[in-house]
Amino acid sequence: MSSPRRRIETDVMKLLMSDYEVTLVNDNMQEFYVRFHGPNETPYAEGVWKIHVELPSEYPWRSPSIGFVNRIFHPNIDELSGSVCLDVINQTWSPMFDMINIFEVFLPQLLRYPNASDPLNGEAAALLLREPQTYTAKVKDYIQRYASKDHADASLDDSSDNDSMSSIETESENEEVTGQMDDDI
Repeated sequence: MSSPRRRIETDVMKLLMSDYEVTLVNDNMQEFYVRFHGPNETPYAEGVWKIHVELPSEYPWRSPSIGFVNRIFHPNIDELSGSVCLDVINQTWSPMFDMINIFEVFLPQLLRYPNASDPLNGEAAALLLREPQTYTAKVKDYIQRYASKDHADASLDDSSDNDSMSSIETESENEEVTGQMDDDI
């Protein structure tokens, strides 16, 4: 069995070698930012987000902490903290998953199939259920205001993160986030 340190290095190197733009914090492979583009054919398609990732020392046996740095309007993402309510990361994480899974499968699925029945953002959930066109318009407005390529570039260059978004904090045991997601992942 390989050590957690080796697994962290392997997973982060895979991410660095991929098409994702990854910025390590102080050359530390346990904390970094990833530029994430919204999935095609969704209201999020034009968005570019800076995702903060922290890997616990027990990774891959404990899930990573991930959060959106620039704002996003989504039922399962807290607008101010950027916390993500995603079952596969918070409750059903498995060492079989790696960082590439998060950015190629889990986050795109979350944006494609929001779960309004278990929201972190009640306003987004209510709009999605009651006024889907208004929801889509607000998502696109947020992208123009907070998640354009220029915003992502600025937030990737801004190491202090002194804007209205707080940098995501590691949830010690991911205790309060209890997301549900379609079981087809």
